[in-house]
Amino acid sequence: MKKLWPLVAIIFLLLLAGCASNEVNLDEEFSMKLEVGELEGVNQDGQSISISEKDGGYWLANFIFTNCDTVCPPMTANMARVQREMQESGLVVPIVSFSIDPENDTPDALKEYGDLYKADYSDWNFVTGYDQETIERFANVSFMVPASKEEGSDQYMHSTSIFLVDKEGFVRESYSGLDVPLEEIMDDLKKVID
Repeated sequence: MKKLWPLVAIIFLLLLAGCASNEVNLDEEFSMKLEVGELEGVNQDGQSISISEKDGGYWLANFIFTNCDTVCPPMTANMARVQREMQESGLVVPIVSFSIDPENDTPDALKEYGDLYKADYSDWNFVTGYDQETIERFANVSFMVPASKEEGSDQYMHSTSIFLVDKEGFVRESYSGLDVPLEEIMDDLKKVID
């Protein structure tokens, strides 16, 4: 038995090391690392939302507005598909849809909009309650995407991407919100979520 003990100890240490190495190296795995800044707002139920409060979890984000007459309806429908797929796979990943038209997108307007797409609000917040300059700066700096009102119109220019934000508050990946790579999103989430 004394001769087997060193062998057993080595096998145990190798197994332990193998278990510890399951952590994904995010810098090698993903193409981006943009720090998400602070943002205070309210959701569709009028509850305060603070993006500065990092809860240690991964989340998905996008930018929409309820009066959008082009890309937002299909983007939101696609995000609803992503949410259903995550739920079917047993993944709990919050979704945050930031309104880029806070003047018109009240909590009630966002709730009505989310209801159209059967959003499950237990994991999906539609956020407003800040001023136009704040959301434009937040999109430009934190996500490196445009967000601005089109001159002479009630429409806004904004990103059509879905963003994956890591537990440290960094944007790690962006995916098309119009031609959604559902399998890629699910694979990425399964890689990083225990």
